[in-house]
Amino acid sequence: MRADRLVAALLLMQSRGRITATELAEELEVSVATARRDLEALSAAGIPVYPQPGRGGGWSLLGGARTDLSGLTAPEAQALFLLVGPAAAIAPEVKSALRKLVRALPQTFRAEAEAAASAVVIDPARWGEHGRRRPELVDILQNATVRRLKVRLSYTGRGKGRTERLVDPWGLVDKDDIWYLVAGTDDGQRTFRVDRIIAADVTDLPAGRPADFDLSQAWGRVVDEVEQHRSQLSATVLIQARFVPVLRDQFGRHCDVVATLDDGRARVRVAAPTPLMIAQYLAGWGALVEVVDSPPVRAELARLGAELVKLHGPPETGGQGVH
Repeated sequence: MRADRLVAALLLMQSRGRITATELAEELEVSVATARRDLEALSAAGIPVYPQPGRGGGWSLLGGARTDLSGLTAPEAQALFLLVGPAAAIAPEVKSALRKLVRALPQTFRAEAEAAASAVVIDPARWGEHGRRRPELVDILQNATVRRLKVRLSYTGRGKGRTERLVDPWGLVDKDDIWYLVAGTDDGQRTFRVDRIIAADVTDLPAGRPADFDLSQAWGRVVDEVEQHRSQLSATVLIQARFVPVLRDQFGRHCDVVATLDDGRARVRVAAPTPLMIAQYLAGWGALVEVVDSPPVRAELARLGAELVKLHGPPETGGQGVH
């Protein structure tokens, strides 16, 4: 007997008022016998479910009783416990909300729900680091986003001085421990790195937001633009095939295996916005990586190598020996 299947039976009875074992079997893609056993199990568990025989009969919730599951489907309810559970270890508010949500379930289903909620733990700190706290500015911007209020930003862009912006906050994104604010401006949608925001003052002015705005879709377009910019310059390198996964960790999606050679090496195409960025990624590999094209990347590698030799090489000795 699966809890998600029983929850689905309850939700169907809530929405339809009455359901037969045959209808339930079709909805849940189980046998009629299994559907009937599930309905009987609900009744035996103390849920006010009762059968009505004859033409037009079926199973109903006594007196139109509700299970207080806020209209969630069974897959949605199960996914919610699996999704929210890990966050409960980080945020006390989430843990409290999760407890209330579990209590909203019938007693028979709570054990499986609690098991789903505790199946995964997220540890946001890397090895050797203390736990990270969410930047205070994120809370301020999130509050302004929810309340639909304009925010006056003091912002320092890359290679630019400090600017003042009045923006409409539309949403926040956490990508690899870096927070971004997606906002509306006089120039259209813009994305701001929260760690470059010097100050954020929430105003009393109402913020606008497009009726069809979807944060996930908007962020997807931002990512596509950034990735396109990052792939503007490429170089082909030779590296032992067994090291390709490590190289891919450095370049992400901008690392494509072109061919595997007979000597065990792979011909790989890597990309980044500038020759220097590619060279910086590759410099630590030393002689394990050979750049076979892109003279600008080879020049940057040679320059970096010369700088390292000059800084860390053996000291030069004069013509006179030591006596």
